[in-house]
Amino acid sequence: MHSGKAYKLSEFLFWTRRNIYWLLLIGIMPVVLYQIFNLKFIAIPWTVVALLGTATAFIVGFKNTQTYNRTWEARQIWGAILNSSRSWGTISRDFLDNPEKSKELVYRHFAWLTALRYAMRDSRSWETTTKEYNQEYKAFYTIPEKETTLETELEKYLSADELKYILTTKNKAAQLLSLQSKTIKELYDRRAIDDYRFVEMQRAIRDFFDQQGRSERIKNFPYPRQFATINSLFIKLFCFLLPFSMLKEFDKLNDGITGMLQGNMVWFVIPFSVLISWVYTSLEQVGESTENPFEGSANDVPISQMSRTIEIDLREMLGETDLPPSLQPINNIIL
Repeated sequence: MHSGKAYKLSEFLFWTRRNIYWLLLIGIMPVVLYQIFNLKFIAIPWTVVALLGTATAFIVGFKNTQTYNRTWEARQIWGAILNSSRSWGTISRDFLDNPEKSKELVYRHFAWLTALRYAMRDSRSWETTTKEYNQEYKAFYTIPEKETTLETELEKYLSADELKYILTTKNKAAQLLSLQSKTIKELYDRRAIDDYRFVEMQRAIRDFFDQQGRSERIKNFPYPRQFATINSLFIKLFCFLLPFSMLKEFDKLNDGITGMLQGNMVWFVIPFSVLISWVYTSLEQVGESTENPFEGSANDVPISQMSRTIEIDLREMLGETDLPPSLQPINNIIL
């Protein structure tokens, strides 16, 4: 997540510069053929491309709306996790007369958060972090889940036996919630908690299962590939045809021009076609960057920061003073 006022123009140009390179090539080619080699027949009617551009704009707008909705839903899910976690901290502390068991439940919750965020940072074939422009931009920030292993993080919160067991499971976050439920059942069987408290704590665990499932749904179900494919295809087609459609329009401007620009107005097709096409390709790239809110891009939902905030809040509830530091943005990017 970008935590500053806005991306700098230099950052945005650096991120999209590869598009500018091939758009320049596409813009120069028809102008050279038209102006230098006098191939006037390559010019195509402006109306045709204008209609294509309108359709493409609708498709780009639709995709960006849907990808933003995916990111916003992910933020809502983790906002709910944050709120429910604070509630879990208070009931784990206040429903039990056993500080050690309270700490065990809270620390196992930290382990669940850790396992879940590591699962969310796993790569998927449709994600875009492997693309060159995203790989380069990773130099501006760090991904906490790539800095240390899951085992190293989990051993801070779990006993050796639990850690050994959890590392053998496939869905580690789900199994940690299962252990929470098992512990609560044991407490209930020993009459350490009454019926009401047992039901409330199980309800909290069910809520965590629900939020985990919603988070996994976004992670494991991509923006539909048919829409992503046609969006990319239409933009490439529009950008390729645009300079061909602008040739005659700029050539007509020569009739009202005198001086050194007389007869050379067609060359302005290059900068203007690049500018218009860059708007479309940049919108596509921005939509793509919000498509997968957990992949580790600069525009991700900051689940690492939120998990650290939860840990600080809950450890303070337990009366601890040796707290981990809050995660801070690097170049205005925080995950």
